[in-house]
Amino acid sequence: MLEEDEISRAEIIRWIDAGRVAIGSKTIEKAATKVRSGDVIIADPLPPEALDLTPDPTVPFSVLYQDEDIIVVDKPAGVVVHPGKGNWTHTLVHGLLSLGTLAPANEGESDDDEEDMGVTARPGIVHRIDRHTSGVLVVARTLVAKNRLMVMFKEHRLERVYDALAVGIVPETLDIETPYGRHAVDRKKFTGKSGDKRAVSHFTLIEALSCGVSRVECRLETGRTHQIRVHLSEHGAPILADAMYGKPARDARVAAVAKTLNRQALHARTLGFVHPTKQSEMKFEAPWPADLASAYEQLRALD
Repeated sequence: MLEEDEISRAEIIRWIDAGRVAIGSKTIEKAATKVRSGDVIIADPLPPEALDLTPDPTVPFSVLYQDEDIIVVDKPAGVVVHPGKGNWTHTLVHGLLSLGTLAPANEGESDDDEEDMGVTARPGIVHRIDRHTSGVLVVARTLVAKNRLMVMFKEHRLERVYDALAVGIVPETLDIETPYGRHAVDRKKFTGKSGDKRAVSHFTLIEALSCGVSRVECRLETGRTHQIRVHLSEHGAPILADAMYGKPARDARVAAVAKTLNRQALHARTLGFVHPTKQSEMKFEAPWPADLASAYEQLRALD
């Protein structure tokens, strides 16, 4: 029996197209086939599709630091970190492989940021940022470095600072601690209103603009999937241009800026940690990308 979220919708459709799914003794021919309460669905899964990890030097990113153990990069918005559901090629992993080897994935591993997406899909990856979030992240090149970095993330022994533009009022300081889990209805979304994990975010107001937008700094204590986006949205100040957790701004001028930006106004600015093998303190800063800086200046000009 498959557990909820164990397999993707796309993978099930692949099985149906191959004639490997039946209702009772009748093979399902279309994914749109209706099922009734009490129907017994039988699936004969196909073997997983071979994962293409061919190095791709066309993937855009900037290298902030690299040595034999780690590589620290500034990822632009629009780049997916690792292969997964719906994004099997042209990811940051493919781009990094063009610079050399990455640490292999551990059997059965899972990180603090998200559910396991397939062990061979994430060489070197110890944390992630969303596709439409820009900023700094560290990737492991050796298994020793990877294992030690994963422990740091699990124990929250890192400094992670994000910048965001939020539509709404955020107090000068705001500490949010909630349970955390998948949304009960929309399984692509997460919520801080229920769940079996703990999520903690610390927000500081940097600037309150008269157009109703707040520039906010966020320090992560935990690193759950979509955590900052969820916490700000459920506080009532969603991130500007966040298609999943936000809503159109009431001010038409702000809405126009959001439309031009066309991605959530969230940037992973700072990452600090102890080097996994050299034991030296390291801290990296990723400057605001041009699109986010332009949106901010346009909003300030509305004042």
